[in-house]
Amino acid sequence: MIRSLIKCSPLISIIGLLLPTASRANQVDVFPSSLNYGGNTHQLERSWSELNQQLDSLDTLLGPAPDLGASDVLEAPELPSNLLDANRPADETLSQEDSTLEPPLSLPELTDRNTDVKSVSLRQAIAIAFRNNPELQIQREQIAAQGATVASLSGAYWPTISVFADVEGFQSGSTTFSPYGNNNFGFGALFAKQGETPNFALTNNGKKVSGSEDGPFYVPAGGGLYADSNGFDSMAGLQLNYALVDFARTPRVRTASAKLQQFEQQYANQLRALQLEVSEAYYQLQLSEQLVRIRDAVVRTDLIVLQDTLNLKQAGLVPRVDLLRRSATLATDQEALIQALADRAVARRALWTLLNLPADVVPSAGDSITLAPAWPLSLEQSLLAAYNSNPELDAILATRRALALQQDEAAAQLLPKLSLFASVGGMASVERTFNVSLIGDGCCGSTFLPLEQVAGYDWSVGLAFNWMIFNAGATTNAVKALSLQEKAASQSYAATRNSIRLRLERAFLHHEASLAKLVSARRAVGASKEAFRDSTLRYRTGLTNEVDLSVTQTQLVNSLVNRLIATVDVNVTYAQLLRELLPMPRDPDSTVPTKLTLQGFSPRELDQP
Repeated sequence: MIRSLIKCSPLISIIGLLLPTASRANQVDVFPSSLNYGGNTHQLERSWSELNQQLDSLDTLLGPAPDLGASDVLEAPELPSNLLDANRPADETLSQEDSTLEPPLSLPELTDRNTDVKSVSLRQAIAIAFRNNPELQIQREQIAAQGATVASLSGAYWPTISVFADVEGFQSGSTTFSPYGNNNFGFGALFAKQGETPNFALTNNGKKVSGSEDGPFYVPAGGGLYADSNGFDSMAGLQLNYALVDFARTPRVRTASAKLQQFEQQYANQLRALQLEVSEAYYQLQLSEQLVRIRDAVVRTDLIVLQDTLNLKQAGLVPRVDLLRRSATLATDQEALIQALADRAVARRALWTLLNLPADVVPSAGDSITLAPAWPLSLEQSLLAAYNSNPELDAILATRRALALQQDEAAAQLLPKLSLFASVGGMASVERTFNVSLIGDGCCGSTFLPLEQVAGYDWSVGLAFNWMIFNAGATTNAVKALSLQEKAASQSYAATRNSIRLRLERAFLHHEASLAKLVSARRAVGASKEAFRDSTLRYRTGLTNEVDLSVTQTQLVNSLVNRLIATVDVNVTYAQLLRELLPMPRDPDSTVPTKLTLQGFSPRELDQP
């Protein structure tokens, strides 16, 4: 396609015609030869013919444009229904109920209900964003979770007391067998067999009889016993543990506290960033809505001028080319209006996203465009105030503190630990023995209890000492890694400091430039309005043509747009300056200011003398 356009370009043909002439001019003289040589206009007619052919080729390539008839000269293209619905004016003001936060895990459902367009002020939008924004809510949850972590780790300073209990039922079968007798080990008369001296047995009258029976604990060779047992055991008590000496405990708690401070500083910085995002989105919505009004007014003006041009054309006072030019201008301005409508619909949705509104509510800018108040600080004062108590920098400092404390915690793993422990409890058991059968000459009859019940208690107290003296350099390397991370955080502090300065200086200089541009834009609007009035009167009286009128109208539109952009830029750059200096609370439970100006804050809050 590009090669075809190059082949069809009139510039190529003109260059091709001029090259032979230029060659002859270099050979003969420095003056180009006349197009009309030989007393005719053959060369000029041939150029016109080639130009007509190239225009026909270009028209075929791009598709022929529709002919302009008298009946459709004032017709406007039909706008998409979705675009018109997205640009409906606000039905009413956004209420507290309309901005109720939806469940975070919900998804929109298809309903027959149309979306409601609600007007919202900038202050109200910021308040809603501070309440509903999901990213800000994540910060709040992180702070609450880290606070619980600090409280949990602080419990290490107190002893732990636990209650333990155990109940167990059991059944077992066991066989006891002895291949040798137990009377040859010198255990005494209780283990001697019958007739062996010394030996004794107790008769019914309690008199000692020597050698009459086996000793009560005598087990003959090959004697044994099989029996089944069942019952239950239980125990319960209290146990106490207390770390008397733990060098890692305090660094661990302080590390968690430093991380909590880090999250709190990040929360304050997120508030600053969110106010800027909401302000920029709101100002962009105001800009888009004003551009729609400007583009709509331009199209209405085009229709009026086009009607006048059509009347003048029918009266024979202006040529047909003026009507065609004015129709082309109308079509171009209608395209700009359609794009402005699309931009406004997108700007509404961008603000909706930051406010996290329900799916059936669309915000519309309720405030008129007004200039922000004058910035009260110089550039040097702004820089000093931006660096002082800056939550973005303080968050990095809290990170460094946490890493330093983590080093102490890791190094404490090589230090001794001393703990106190104590416990007290009781136990009880019941065991029944049954299905007894003897093996050989039997065994263990004197110790056999058909039903045994046991109860008792125990207590213990002591000290536990632990000192790791070697772990293959694991602790040393862990401390080294944390030290390197701390150094990296220092570099991050320097980079963030420079970034803050660049953002603030850029916002400050652009703010001053926007104020200066606004003065020029206002002057340009006044001059362009008068010029357009004069051009319109001159055109109607035939003193100028449509080209001058179109140029003057374009200048007027551009001056209106430039004034609008300069006004919005003043407010946007003011919000960018606030992003670096606006005092914000670190505690999620504290009230967040929604009137975003520095005029309401004292010098102490701005950290200025």
